Amino acid sequence: MNPTGGGDASHEPCAAERRHEHVFGQDRRRPGERQTRIVIGLTAVTMLLEIVAGIRFGSMALLADGLHMASHAAALGISAVAYAWVRRHAADEGYSFGAGKMNALAGFAGAVLLAGFALLMAWESAERLLAPVPVAFGQAIAVAVLGLVVNAVSAVLLTHEEEHGHDHNLRSAYLHVLADALTSLLAIGALLGGMLLGWRFLDPLMGIVGAAVITRWSAGLLRESGRVLLDRQAPQPVLERIRAAVESRSGDRVTDLHVWRISPEGWSAIVSVVSPDPLSPDSYRALLPEDLGLTHVNVEVNACRHGE
Repeated sequence: MNPTGGGDASHEPCAAERRHEHVFGQDRRRPGERQTRIVIGLTAVTMLLEIVAGIRFGSMALLADGLHMASHAAALGISAVAYAWVRRHAADEGYSFGAGKMNALAGFAGAVLLAGFALLMAWESAERLLAPVPVAFGQAIAVAVLGLVVNAVSAVLLTHEEEHGHDHNLRSAYLHVLADALTSLLAIGALLGGMLLGWRFLDPLMGIVGAAVITRWSAGLLRESGRVLLDRQAPQPVLERIRAAVESRSGDRVTDLHVWRISPEGWSAIVSVVSPDPLSPDSYRALLPEDLGLTHVNVEVNACRHGE
């Protein structure tokens, strides 16, 4: 079988037509970047208030919520730096497929930080179960409610449904805010139970429950962002649609197919085609579904005789 190309590289116009950049839209300021910076400021101020109040009022639930928000302020800072870094290096030819994977790396780092803090929170809560301390429930509840309001505002700022499915950096920030909201709710519930029912054990117990839920969320984000970092093959429905589109002509066969994510919105693909009557690479690219988000596609075409 002899490979066929899409043109002669020795001709200047053809060579120019084949040249393309690997920016994939990463040079644009992303919608989540501004919101993330605002959330960082809100989170930092609130976490300082909760940590000071937790120590002063003796509430493990409130202290855990404040420390939890402190870890998220750092993690969200990583997200903001990732946005700026990707934009600055979007056109850097030193990165073969652009710098978009920094978003997944930031999401992965944020998830690791989240998991580490969940373990710390569980340890501290267990110690408080064994050695309870006096708690000023009324004051602690007021601060916890304020923290919940801040988390609700932050969640609204980060709500961009079209991005949560693919942008692991923004999704990491969004999950951090949801985790903060959860710990605030748990803190309020535990403090109310201690104040109204005398169940003082609820204060540290809710820290342990919150740690377990946060660990589960973190594991999911680690799995998803890790797949991007390791160039995991695209889901089977994506592969099937590409294969069906290319093989829509009688006799054409896809002999090799690799599809992996290179940016929050885009896939890269390598498609090898064997055909008794081959088209040009550009013609095969034109057959691919536009809604799949294929931003970088290499097509290798091989001619074969009928019956091979």
